[in-house]
Amino acid sequence: MNLADYKVVKSLLEPIGFSFKKSLGQNFLIDSSVCPAMAEYSADKNTGVLEIGPGIGVLTVECAKVAKKVVAIELDKRLEAVLNKTLADYDNAEVVFGDALKLDLASLIKEKFSECERVAVCANLPYYITSPLIMKLLESKLNIDSITVMVQKEAAERLCAEVGSRDAGAVTAACAYYSQPTLLFEVDRYSFMPPPNVDSAVIKLDILKEPPVKVKDEKFFFSIIKACFAQRRKTLLNTVSNTLKIDKSKISDALTQMGKEQSIRGEVLTLEELATLSDLLC
Repeated sequence: MNLADYKVVKSLLEPIGFSFKKSLGQNFLIDSSVCPAMAEYSADKNTGVLEIGPGIGVLTVECAKVAKKVVAIELDKRLEAVLNKTLADYDNAEVVFGDALKLDLASLIKEKFSECERVAVCANLPYYITSPLIMKLLESKLNIDSITVMVQKEAAERLCAEVGSRDAGAVTAACAYYSQPTLLFEVDRYSFMPPPNVDSAVIKLDILKEPPVKVKDEKFFFSIIKACFAQRRKTLLNTVSNTLKIDKSKISDALTQMGKEQSIRGEVLTLEELATLSDLLC
């Protein structure tokens, strides 16, 4: 069964009267080259794969072919009958119905992948949960080695940008703190059914054992990052003061110690400079 074939997808969905929900970001992949590549980047025979948003199971099947075990989290209960059919030949694949943003992923990984040497996340993410889900995966400090995901092309470029560059955002700094991001390849919008309004890209975040910078207070460090990007058109002095209620004189002194202009914007700081600023202000 070719789950990337348009006619096959229709034959699976029509009997259950399925209609795509824009609110769930449902766009099913119909490019047969993408999922095998994602699976190969993610797993081997000793790897457990956690998938989020399997849809009809096109990526799930490819991961099951190369991984020791696959557990897919699906929000849409309407797809249960379809997934039972498409995954019937794969004893190493199972589906958990629930919201990945609300589930206890650490407990799920511990329960489901105890016999796997390593665990990786692999997913074709709905655009609307890209940033919050990636941040949950990173901030939860799960026992995973990597995250390979397909996201909107613009989001991929932002996630993999150099911290301090024009394309960077708060999530860029977070990704750089927890992982080594790589943009693997782009995916045309017409690779999906129905086609979205934008192109996509596949990225891989290799989780770091230790962050590339040391900070005194990690929680405060991330509050500094969020503050620096909260009002991008304003100076760092104003936006950090307004957001975190820190006296401007303290921020001014920190910038002077760092050798930075008082008019600098937070978005131009590197990860190392953000760490230094955090330590000076905490």
